[in-house]
Amino acid sequence: MNQFTGAFRDMGTTIVNFIPNVIGAILLLLVAWLVATLVRAIFTKGLKKAGAPKAMVKGHMAKTQEDADSKLDSIGKIFYYLVFILFIPSVFDQLNMRAVAAPISNMMDKLLAFLPNLLMAAIILILGYFVAKFVKNLVATILTTINIDKWFNKLTNKTGTPEKMSPSNKNTLANVLANVVFVLVLIPIVTVALETLNIDSISRPITAMLNQVLNMIPNIFVAIILILVGIAIGKFVGDLLSSLLKGTGLDNLSRSLNSGSRPNMPTFDIAAIIGKVVQILIIVFFTVEALNVLQLDVLNNIGTSIISYLPNVLSALIILGLGIVGANLLGNYVQRASGNRMYGAIVKYAIIIMAIFMTLDQLNFATNIVNLAFLFIIAGLAVAFAIAFGIGGRDFAKRQLDKFEAKAQEEDKKPTDGNL
Repeated sequence: MNQFTGAFRDMGTTIVNFIPNVIGAILLLLVAWLVATLVRAIFTKGLKKAGAPKAMVKGHMAKTQEDADSKLDSIGKIFYYLVFILFIPSVFDQLNMRAVAAPISNMMDKLLAFLPNLLMAAIILILGYFVAKFVKNLVATILTTINIDKWFNKLTNKTGTPEKMSPSNKNTLANVLANVVFVLVLIPIVTVALETLNIDSISRPITAMLNQVLNMIPNIFVAIILILVGIAIGKFVGDLLSSLLKGTGLDNLSRSLNSGSRPNMPTFDIAAIIGKVVQILIIVFFTVEALNVLQLDVLNNIGTSIISYLPNVLSALIILGLGIVGANLLGNYVQRASGNRMYGAIVKYAIIIMAIFMTLDQLNFATNIVNLAFLFIIAGLAVAFAIAFGIGGRDFAKRQLDKFEAKAQEEDKKPTDGNL
């Protein structure tokens, strides 16, 4: 019985001795709640009164003022719970639960040590965003003031409506270049923010990638300038060559090619076609050189392949052009000589089809298939013509032969003047 009463006495003594610790823990929780509530109120209400929601809406960090208020409330709750977590190790220590308090205390120590870096990185990102935004708006304003879209449309022979060229349109060249500048300004800022965090496993690969992008930026600008210069030179040389060719009387050949064309058929302007081909070739050469400036193996291989394939393309264009010109000239001549449009069309399209097959062969476009298809077409036409002419057109053939013989006899009866 004495042992039983002694155990109760010890338990009571332990409880009584532990009561101050419980009271201390409760007081710490109460203090934590008061501090956390105060911090949340200062953060949310103070920033709202300072006009932070309007600034967030203007900075495109929130869609509406209600959305900004909701985000500030969420951040305030995060601070509220962080304050509570800061007091938890002290509460467990007060309850003599050091085994539980130790890992939480270590976690909070690491978090508190990391918070300055995180805060500094956030400040760098926020300031960098506003700086990049300011530079973007400045560049967009300057480019819009000098009316770069108008000059670009003149350079590329494009017509733009006032609505498309207005600053509010996001697809204008001024806005596109301003967005590019925005990204270029933001890249080094993001790099500095990542380095501020001191997390090597995350910051090293991202920083290395961003540094590569920064190193490529000068080459990208040079490539863009080369392409723009190529477009300008190509347009100038193409227009100049077209004007010179028209001055040599090439328009007479173009008119003779179009003399037998129907109103709804496409017309041929040889001078304009040659000028356009030269313009495209110049742009291609400058584009290939721009790809080489970027110093990327894949793009270099593409550029080399394009240059090596250009002779085939040029020879194919020459063959196709000569075929079309010859087909039109010979077709018009046969049409005028025979007085039958069908004969001229047959000769014209036969030559064009042959030129197309020769062009495909020159381009190495499925050479075996193209050759076989050409042979099959020729053989099929020959067989069809022989069958039609031999079976179904015997009377027509007889009449044509009689006409040919009568005409030959008339020519023989005509007197000769003795000249060879």
